[in-house]
Amino acid sequence: MFDRIISELGPWNWMVLGFVLLVMEVIAPGIFMLWIGIAALLIGVVSLLIWDAGFWTWQIQVLAFLAMSLVSTYVGKRLVGGRDDGTDQPLLNRRGAQMIGRMATLAEPIKDGRGRIKLGDTLWRVSGPDLPAGTQVRVTGAADTDLELTVEAVD
Repeated sequence: MFDRIISELGPWNWMVLGFVLLVMEVIAPGIFMLWIGIAALLIGVVSLLIWDAGFWTWQIQVLAFLAMSLVSTYVGKRLVGGRDDGTDQPLLNRRGAQMIGRMATLAEPIKDGRGRIKLGDTLWRVSGPDLPAGTQVRVTGAADTDLELTVEAVD
């Protein structure tokens, strides 16, 4: 059945698939379907040129499409490049990093290297040298997860 559908549509099946993928890219942009759609269109062009060749079976076409999808996606990624756009707010979603340099008072003492401070309306877990509650501290760092701050006593 699949062979019959492929043979009835001829080389146009790849063109139809390519245009459907390009329309999907327009409806839901993300640059992903673009490269696969281009690969389908290229296989369609090749199919138009060599459709009657005995080796150009649907299995070979699918393998060529898969290979062309990988190649076009790689080339597209190289063309578009990475999105390392600079920003005017590099710490926007990094709350812990925003706290570095701020002064606070220990809400709970630091025992065994762990304690809490209050900055604004938030209690933050902190790590640092053992200090009693009420000590003025300065935030010197933030963990990668932004869940814990590193502090030191202010002289």
